[in-house]
Formats: sequence, C-alpha cells, structure tokens
Amino acid sequence: MRLGINLGYWGAGMDGDNLAVAQEADRLGYDVCWAAEAYGSDAATVLTWVAAQTERIDVGSAIFQIPARAPAMTAMTAATLDSLSGGRFRLGLGVSGPQVSEGWYGVKFDKPLARTREYVEIVRKAMTRERLSYEGQHWTLPLPDGPGKPLKLTVHPQREHIPLYIAAIGPKNLEQTGEIADGALLIFPSADHLEDTAIKHLRAGREKAGKTMDGFDVCPTLPLAVGDDVNALADTFRPYTALYVGGMGSRKQNFYNQLAQRMGYEKEAAEIQDKYLSGDKTGAAAAIPHQLIDQTTLLGSVERIAERMQAYAAAGVTTLTLAPAGFTLDERLTALRAGTDALERAGLA
Repeated sequence: MRLGINLGYWGAGMDGDNLAVAQEADRLGYDVCWAAEAYGSDAATVLTWVAAQTERIDVGSAIFQIPARAPAMTAMTAATLDSLSGGRFRLGLGVSGPQVSEGWYGVKFDKPLARTREYVEIVRKAMTRERLSYEGQHWTLPLPDGPGKPLKLTVHPQREHIPLYIAAIGPKNLEQTGEIADGALLIFPSADHLEDTAIKHLRAGREKAGKTMDGFDVCPTLPLAVGDDVNALADTFRPYTALYVGGMGSRKQNFYNQLAQRMGYEKEAAEIQDKYLSGDKTGAAAAIPHQLIDQTTLLGSVERIAERMQAYAAAGVTTLTLAPAGFTLDERLTALRAGTDALERAGLA
C-alpha cells in the first residue's frame, strides 16, 4: 500500500506550510500529493507550484470540478501539467455538489452520472491527440451549423495515458467509476465498512467493463493525528465531521450524510443534520458518535495507526492518502513522518 498526502485547500495563511508539507512528503517517499478546490483556490495553480518545487512525488487534482471547466480545457490542463512535471500528474475529477455547481458556476446539477461519463470520454479522446468530435446529451463538438471544426491537442503529455480518478460516494457513481476510471477518490472511508460502501460497487463496475480490480487505485483520504489521548484527538475533528455530515449540501442531497447512514448511523446522521441546518453547529458536533470519527480517521500512537493501516490494506485500499492535522507546521510534519513510520511498522511499505 502506497501513501499519499492531501493538502486540501490553499490559503488561509497556510501557503508556505503547505509547500513545506509537500516537500517533506516528497523527501519521505510519499507517492502522490493531492490538492483540492471548491470556491477558493484552484487546484491547477497549486499543483503547478508544488510540481515546480518537488522532485519525485506525483501531483494530483482531488478534484478538478467538472462544472468549472469545459472538458477540452481539462484535457489541456492535464496535458500541460503532465508535460511540465515530467510525467507526474494524476487527473482527479468530480461533479462537486448542487450548491457549488449552481451557486458558484451557474451550471445545473442534473444527471451527474451521464455528465461525468461524457466528460471523461471527451477528456480521454482529446488527450489521445486525435481530432476532437463528439455527440452526446451534454456536449456536442464541434457545435453544429457553425464555423467550428474538429481540432486536436497540440501539447504532448509526457505519458500516453494520464491516470484518471473520479471522486465517488454513492453506489451508482462508484460502479460507474470502476467502469470508466483508473482509480477512485474516497472520503470518510471506514475499513470496517469499505467492502459494502465502496469496494463491491467498484468491483461491479470493473466487471461490467470486463476488468478486475488489478491495477485499479482505491485511494481514500483520512485525517491523521498523532498522540496518546484518542478521545481528545477525535474531538478536534468534530467540527470537520459535522460540516460534512450535517452541512455539506441540502437536507435532501447530502452525499456524506447518506454515507454515514449506510455505515449504520441513520439516527445519528439525521440528528447531526437537523442540528447543523438549524444553526446549532456546536450541538451537531456534540451529536457525532466517537466511533464514527474514529472509524474515518487515523488517531493515536504510531502503533495504533499501523494497525488501522493494516485494516485498510486488507479492505482493498491501494493508496492511503493522509491529511496530517496540526495547528503548527511542526505538528503537521510530525504527523507526516508518523505516517511513514506506521506504514513500515505495519509491514506495508
């Protein structure tokens, strides 16, 4: 099992810290460094900055938001980043959510599965450097009855095939991801529930495409915090978990809340959401069961984290992406180093 690092969102006074974390991950032998975007920093600029100041570590978008870019633009960006980084780019895509898609980008959040499939087909076709033409429900290239003509990408990526990942949570999205992608980006993964909540759906998609799970990258992100008091460490993640389970999305459409329900927390997920959406964020955080946090993070001593890593590897994880927590750069770097120590102790390096 390989290790990755997720820098999250750039900014908030952590710019220099994030670069230092990425450079230390590069030195420690981490496999990939991911950067996110929502409605602040964009991932492409961050990854360019990181790639220019690292040597070996791959850089990946987790994610490029599908409503933010035309598919041909994403192909251009992926090819450029792969060329500039010397073949170290991984393309992660996701539909985002209805609030961001419609509120920030003005793109209707409808038929996300069909939109993702078409988007991936166009991106992949463009990156083959064939002349681009496409007829679909969401995109038609070139536009009919106009001056447009099929064009081909002029940038040469470093590699013929750039790995493509999709951020997936729901069963149908996971199955499609297994079918059309090279890897899956997962969030709030529990090793105890991973087979039922993710792996079996990914496997079904792979089988639909006539493939096995061999070579497919199962890549969840987990917050990491090192210390002796597991309960205290878990409490630091209560606002984070409450935001996603309670406040990320609407009452009718919150993918993370639905995931918590599939993990067996139906009653608790409803209470967390009710409190959060009513404005009681403190109450929402307090309503989160300790076990839910502990199952979806890596907490405690290096030995305890190593045991959890073994469980994730046994569940089918191939790249375990860490989000090291800490209020200072030293704390984050300590957590980062603990990750490699735990992987070695687990016998997975």
